[in-house]
This record gives sequence, C-alpha cells and structure tokens, in this order.
Amino acid sequence: MSNEQELPLRIGVGIILLNNENKVFVGRRIDNPENYWQMPQGGVDKNENYFNAAKRELEEETGIKSVKLIKEIDHWLEYDLPDYLLGKIWKGKYRGQKQKWYIMKFLGKNEEINIKTENPEFLDWKWADPNLLSSNVVGFKVNLYKKLEKEINFINLN
Repeated sequence: MSNEQELPLRIGVGIILLNNENKVFVGRRIDNPENYWQMPQGGVDKNENYFNAAKRELEEETGIKSVKLIKEIDHWLEYDLPDYLLGKIWKGKYRGQKQKWYIMKFLGKNEEINIKTENPEFLDWKWADPNLLSSNVVGFKVNLYKKLEKEINFINLN
C-alpha cells in the first residue's frame, strides 16, 4: 500500500444551489482558471453540524444567506485527488474528500451574490444547466458530478 492510499479522506460538504429556473450555481475557481466550473463546497470544522457547515461554506464563498433546504442527499459521495495534486492540496494530509451534499433553493436576488469575499475562491460565477455540470468540471470530479446530476433530476421531477 502506498502512502497516498493510507491518507484519509477529508470530510466536507457540498451545496447544489438552485435558482427559480432550477439552474445551478457554479463558480470558476481562482486556483484552476481553465473553463472548469464547480458548485460551492468545503471542509467541516471540528464538532460542526454538516448542514451548518454547508450554509457557512456557501456564505463564505458566495455571500449567499437567503436559502432554504430542499433535500439532504442520503449517502456520502467521495472523490480521490489525482496523483499530481496529492501532497499539494490540504497541506498533503488527505487523498480526497468524503462529502455530504445538500440541495438548496436560492431565495434571494442575484445582487446578494458576492464572490469577492474575504478569502475568494471563485473568479466568476453563473447559473448553469443541471444536466451539464459533469461536462464542465475538472476531470477528477466528473463521476461525483454525474451522481449529483441524477439527484437534481430526481428532485426536479417531483
């Protein structure tokens, strides 16, 4: 077993934020400015409730507070970092992430959105077609985003 396989997964949360047209909020990351777009996500602080962590991360990355919970996705979703990022992200402590995802509805107006936060993560943002999320995300997150697309489509049917 290599050292990478012995590294734990980082516990995190992710947010699928839908607007009134059921488009999904995505941002283009500062540290990977190619045409890759991802949903807000982040780590969980020690003893932090997962849903509270999701709301905190959303506000820290986007300024958004006006949301309501639609659904907590029942199962955990995981991804592993590619070899070229191992040891570079998260101070080399983790091999990937194990995430609890939440589907939320944005109740505010676009003016509430502010990606120029204290510690900005995004260069740009947009509302995206939920069926195109996996075709616009960095390669090592494609399978995770395909699973999330199915969750969104299930919600939109109900």
